Order: sequence, then C-alpha cells, then structure tokens
Amino acid sequence: MIPTFALRRYVCRLTLFTRANCGLCDNAKQVLSNVWDRRPFEYDEIDVMAPSQQKWKDLYEFDTPVVHVDKVEENMTTEVSTTAKARKLMHRFKEDEVQKLMDDALMHSPSSSSSSS
Repeated sequence: MIPTFALRRYVCRLTLFTRANCGLCDNAKQVLSNVWDRRPFEYDEIDVMAPSQQKWKDLYEFDTPVVHVDKVEENMTTEVSTTAKARKLMHRFKEDEVQKLMDDALMHSPSSSSSSS
C-alpha cells in the first residue's frame, strides 16, 4: 500500500494503532482498506501492546483503534513518522470521515500554510 516516490508529496500517511483480538480494530482495518481502494496512502500499523511500543501503549492502551493522519512531506523518512498531535480518529469511524481528515491534512499542512504568508 505504498505509492511511488513521485506521488509521495500528494498523499497522506495513515498510522493505525491497534491490538490483537480487537473487533473494532478489525473493522477499522476494513474501513481503511475501502478508503485505499479509492485513494492511495502510505500505511503503518502499530500494535500498542508490543514491548517496543510503550509510548503508544501509555497513550492508547484503552482507546484502540486510533488512526493518525499526517501529510507525507518530501523530507519524511520511511520510518513511522507521527506524533500524538496528528489529526486523528478514534474507535468507530467511517470512510468519509477518514477521507475528510486526509483532505484536512493536505489542505492545512505546515508547508502549505507557510507558503501563503
């Protein structure tokens, strides 16, 4: 689910925070898959219960699923690149809500707002 490098500056990165045996997380994955069919994005998935994810466990242990939406910047690394301040949806969300958040991330990114100053 990763677009070519040429498309990177026009897409979003969605990071899904999930955990095993989570029915809401399974539904969220299906919603994101349906969005992907219409609109490509970069995708990362983080199991908040993994030992290496203590930061995210502390934040989302009782709130999964959570999806972060970030605009992919040209200087972003291929590593997970999101923060707790990212645009987000929690628990139950629909395809149109994800797409609206993607639009918002692209329209109101730091790079686009600084160019209008």
